[in-house]
Amino acid sequence: MASESLPLQGLSAIVTGAGRGLGRAEALELARLGASVVVNDFGQPGRDGSGDADATPAEEVGAEIRAAGGQAVAHLGDVADHEQARALVQLAVDTYGKLDILVNNAGILRDRMIFSMSEDEWDTVIRVHLKGHFNTTHFASVHWRARSKAAGAPVYGRIVNTSSEAFLAGSAGQPNYAAAKGGIVGLTTSTALALGKYGVTSNVICPRARTRMTEDVFAGFGEPGAGELDPLAPEHVAPLVGYLASPAAGNVNGQLLVVHGGMVAVVERPKVSAKFDTAKDAFSYEELDALLTPHYADRPPNETFAAAEVLGLKHA
Repeated sequence: MASESLPLQGLSAIVTGAGRGLGRAEALELARLGASVVVNDFGQPGRDGSGDADATPAEEVGAEIRAAGGQAVAHLGDVADHEQARALVQLAVDTYGKLDILVNNAGILRDRMIFSMSEDEWDTVIRVHLKGHFNTTHFASVHWRARSKAAGAPVYGRIVNTSSEAFLAGSAGQPNYAAAKGGIVGLTTSTALALGKYGVTSNVICPRARTRMTEDVFAGFGEPGAGELDPLAPEHVAPLVGYLASPAAGNVNGQLLVVHGGMVAVVERPKVSAKFDTAKDAFSYEELDALLTPHYADRPPNETFAAAEVLGLKHA
């Protein structure tokens, strides 16, 4: 990890939710590529955010990085809390002199059908995922903007956010999670436009990986045999995060990428699939009925505007 040829040598990174699963794999990969890492994790044992906060997961990953020759500090904090997110960014600046890379990964699940979901189940998931991404991005962007203004030139900054195929293709039992992940995509593209002039890129990934968050989703799906490589191992996602965090990805900004196993798909912005013009000054109900009803007549009633099959990414 001490080699000067490493692409992230001399850079510092924050990875949220880095005590387990995807976040852990990403923190280890960034460190392997030379970055000094702040390993953030609130450490609650339940994937629904239940249980007491515990510094052990973050500290163990930090120790693993240091044992391999890298630099890492642990941070026990709730990124959905505005002041704790401020303290997280400040820890990176105080420890390493600056912040260069922010990887937002922290999240929880509270799955329920829309007709059964409680207000708290909605609010909590939106808070952890979407507000958590906003909080860290806000304070990181303040840091980069101030540095850029002081230098009179762009600085180095990389944001990698985490969305989900639940946003792309829909997920019947996850209206809160799908909405949060869709919001993260909007946050990412807005941030990319706002921070580009300061030298900061902002991209978002939709990873597919076997973690405690997805243990029921992928139960029995593509599980490797003895000695075989698991195509859904979190370690397959981490190299893309390392790439997006690197100088090589300087021209990659405001992009959405789906990643799993040996596959990366670059997702385009939604395109217009059909267009209808009124024959008069404005549409009437009758004219819309005559145009749109035939257009949708042969489509299944549960087909979404961005079905997973279009991307060739259906789970099973």
